[in-house]
Amino acid sequence: MGLVVFIVAAQVVRPPRTNPSVDPARELGASLPLTPAVAAVFERSCNDCHSNRTVWLWYSGVAPASWLVAYDVHAGRRRMNFSEWDAHTPGQQKKLLDRMCSDVTKGEMPEWQYLLMHQQAKLSPPEVQAVCSWAEAAGKPFTAKTGTN
Repeated sequence: MGLVVFIVAAQVVRPPRTNPSVDPARELGASLPLTPAVAAVFERSCNDCHSNRTVWLWYSGVAPASWLVAYDVHAGRRRMNFSEWDAHTPGQQKKLLDRMCSDVTKGEMPEWQYLLMHQQAKLSPPEVQAVCSWAEAAGKPFTAKTGTN
């Protein structure tokens, strides 16, 4: 009985489920053109947590799942937001591109809890390779400018 009361009462506490406006000129693809394969991966596996284009599914409105989903989305956007890519310095962009490849190669992205409800987001080895090849090519101009690896 206590659990039912908790779950019902928890519905009152609603975390914000927002999608800030998107300016296409500020997005990742505006400064670093995406290949069709990488654009498809980002759309299917990354944008819900790493852009302002989150699709808030039904369970994101039911506590306590809503709290976890909102936390993950807001944390993901803070770490890297494809919709606000131009807010990062060139050095930060280079680090994010490197980390992107590292995270998908290690299987750290998409995160396991996202994959529980989004099995279609799991990346195949060719998709991981496509993201890494794209990120490496996109990062080359930064490396040339800064002289770093």
